[in-house]
Amino acid sequence: MNEKKILIVDDERPIVDILKFNLEKEGFSTIAAYDGEEAINIALTVKPDLILLDLMLPKIDGLNVCKELRKSLVCPIIMLTAKEEVVDKIIGLELGADDYMTKPFSVREVIARIKANLRKHVLPDNEEQKSEKSKIKIKDMVIDPERYIAIVGNKTIDLTIKEFELLKMLSTAPNQVFTREQILRGVWGYDFYGDARTVDVTVRRLREKIERNSADPQYVQTKRGMGYYVSD
Repeated sequence: MNEKKILIVDDERPIVDILKFNLEKEGFSTIAAYDGEEAINIALTVKPDLILLDLMLPKIDGLNVCKELRKSLVCPIIMLTAKEEVVDKIIGLELGADDYMTKPFSVREVIARIKANLRKHVLPDNEEQKSEKSKIKIKDMVIDPERYIAIVGNKTIDLTIKEFELLKMLSTAPNQVFTREQILRGVWGYDFYGDARTVDVTVRRLREKIERNSADPQYVQTKRGMGYYVSD
């Protein structure tokens, strides 16, 4: 069995040691970085399957690390923060984080979040050879579940895991309105305790990538007071 590599980025060594010990007990391979600069170098070299990224880091803070890594990596990023302010969480999501957890947290919850995020990104071996029938076509957009990408026109769009899962969820049932609560459960894959703005931020990021004009979207539509849907 291929071990999944988890990059733990935190300047508090006791936290890193606890996470490493428990994740390795679960069968994960772990790598540690203790500042933002080191995190970027390791992530771009090792290409981990998932990153646990603290917000407050020496040299380069977690938000800028996330922004830099999202230029070339699509693996799930879970941000760890001791701050309660919603603005930090929202900024993290806008920069490409898939999830966030507020310290103090339980190791059991961290492991559950990691597994939930990885589950969305791992396809069974028997799925790899699926035919064109697995692709979803909406107008001039093609959603490819095998490669976790969307193609609009002739342009391939790089999406984060959560952006892709949100788009796929809406596109499998065109014109059906999904509430924010349904999207939180369906996309994040567990009892997510965030608020509706998590969905709104992810939708906004998605529109900026797939829409020709995000202010006048052709694909992801808003049903005021209810939620979101994909128009065919």
